Amino acid sequence: MAQELAAAWAAVMALARTPRPDGSTPASIRPLFAADPERFRRFSHAADGLLLDLSKTAMSDAVRTALLGLARAADLPGRRDAMARGEAVNVTERRAALHMALRGEGGFRAGGEDASAEVAGVLGRMRDFAQAVTEGRLRGATGERFTDVLNIGIGGSDLGPAMVARALWTPASPLRPHYLGNVDAHAWEEIRPRLDPRRTLVLVASKTFTTQETMTNAALVRAWLAEGVGEAAVGGHLAALSTNLKATAGFGIAEDRVFPFRDWVGGRFSLWSSIGLSLAVALGWEAFDRLLAGARAMDAHFLSAPLEANLPVLLALAEVWHVNGLGYATRAVLPYDERLARLPAHLQQLEMESLGKRVTLAGKPVGHDTGAVVFGEPGTNAQHSFMQLIHQGTRPVPADIILVKRPDHAHPDSHRKLLANGLAQSAALMRGKTEAEVRAEMTAAGTEPAEIERLLPHRVFPGDRPTATLLLPHLDAFTLGQVVALYEHKVASLGILWDINAFDQWGVELGKQLTGPILKALEGDTAEGQDGSTLGLLAALREG
Repeated sequence: MAQELAAAWAAVMALARTPRPDGSTPASIRPLFAADPERFRRFSHAADGLLLDLSKTAMSDAVRTALLGLARAADLPGRRDAMARGEAVNVTERRAALHMALRGEGGFRAGGEDASAEVAGVLGRMRDFAQAVTEGRLRGATGERFTDVLNIGIGGSDLGPAMVARALWTPASPLRPHYLGNVDAHAWEEIRPRLDPRRTLVLVASKTFTTQETMTNAALVRAWLAEGVGEAAVGGHLAALSTNLKATAGFGIAEDRVFPFRDWVGGRFSLWSSIGLSLAVALGWEAFDRLLAGARAMDAHFLSAPLEANLPVLLALAEVWHVNGLGYATRAVLPYDERLARLPAHLQQLEMESLGKRVTLAGKPVGHDTGAVVFGEPGTNAQHSFMQLIHQGTRPVPADIILVKRPDHAHPDSHRKLLANGLAQSAALMRGKTEAEVRAEMTAAGTEPAEIERLLPHRVFPGDRPTATLLLPHLDAFTLGQVVALYEHKVASLGILWDINAFDQWGVELGKQLTGPILKALEGDTAEGQDGSTLGLLAALREG
């Protein structure tokens, strides 16, 4: 198998180094369209209403064949199925990666444990709690209905739920959601004036109930609650997403308000678990259930569709071609829907925390790059900021463009212009503008020849900048569930293709370890053992 895998990698990399038979470079996209009028039909695929278009990448037929050969040589189907069976694919922590079990589908096991039964129990408790809040049966200490829910978490306990809430909340939703993640108290000071402690439900999301940022913020908010409703009533405004019952009890949270989640799901994959309780409360249980259903639909597609038409696998193969074949180290995420403003931040964590690895599953240095740098903003805002670099910079940056066919507002002219901009960006990035085209355009406009020559280099666009376009029929809980699960499965597929562990995050731990001694130094303790720069900065912070 090792020889077959090495040969498959060699085949991909050979295509990345060798000009095509027509003489174009492996990174060229325009010639592929010129040679194949049916390219869109052959390089776009659909699943349950989602459409993924990869035709505006430099993936030729030969490249696609080689990439699919790599997926088979890496045993992507077998290792995908092993993950679904609950095998310990997170080898460093000897854990399963069972985020699919969280969607509420039966039949998932982690070792000898019935993971689906446990998930069903937690989801049932979440449903009962959320419905009691939204129906007004569970109220605050003064008897008033809850109008706001504040989720206190960090990383996966914050980014995923905050993204979904931003995408799906409307004024008709049951409660207003708020998310407090950063330990910087300015974040709390920005949220606090919008909340009334008598009508605020607070969720503290920390599996161990020891996460420094979360517990620091939780202490601030608890003191605010106590001042507003009285110490004796604080517990009526609190719930926890944790497994540490002793610590939650010490914080004043009753056991029946503690919702656990297991270690076979990493934080960045956890919004479907009790970590999503803020969504179930703010959006209503029906919306949360539809979110789970959308993810289940993508799970079924990922587990059953042939590799040639499997959306998460195809996205992963395109990333391999861009990162490893063509050397593109970054990727932009451009959702042309304001409601998806926080999706790039969620995907940053999902992908960069999962794929930022330098050793293989066996602990050996990887022989190729892993993990693109992910960034993004909604269109059309991005077009007036960093898109200049993507169009004319020296390093090509692939982009994911996400379009929504039908909006939820009654302003069709605005939506047509939004879609036109998204389509125009993908076309412009692929086509560019040649010297001949610029010269003809300026000549037709009556520009003097000398002025044309002066401006010509500045107005040329190289083109051949790849985009993957994802088209949603509309944005609702179901389609958003599909999209998030699509990217989760893309990450799992890349972990297999790159032979790395996509489910641990040891890099997060080092900063936590070093924070403790530095915090003590800031509080007046010795600063022994710190490097010269840190010692100098500590001294500067202590001055005055």
